[in-house]
Amino acid sequence: QVHPVESGGGSVQAGGSVRPSCITYGYTYSSWTMALFRQGPGKEREGVAALDSDGSSQYSDSDQGRFSISRDSAKHTLYLQMNNLTPEDTATYYCAAARPNRPLMVTWVAGTDFDYWGGGTQVTVSE
Repeated sequence: QVHPVESGGGSVQAGGSVRPSCITYGYTYSSWTMALFRQGPGKEREGVAALDSDGSSQYSDSDQGRFSISRDSAKHTLYLQMNNLTPEDTATYYCAAARPNRPLMVTWVAGTDFDYWGGGTQVTVSE
């Protein structure tokens, strides 16, 4: 059973940084397309960043160059380095994994390309 599990959220002040992570159980991590999404209070879910199995990445416009997605294949872990945070980044961040051999498509931000979802980790940014 494929099962992503997020951690590493927290509360920070504006301008600070956090690095949520996602451990995915149940498959060979490095061969899967994965992404991080978020949902803020009263907002729709939105894509934040995605990483293809070949290592290429894509980011949403909201990142504005502040975020960086990466992975440690040996640890089966995905990371999202988030810098220069603002209160608008306050949200629950979710990890998503695609089924095997599915490439990263431009449609990834919709979320429908992903089959497995974690329970989320909260990031709260205060003024």
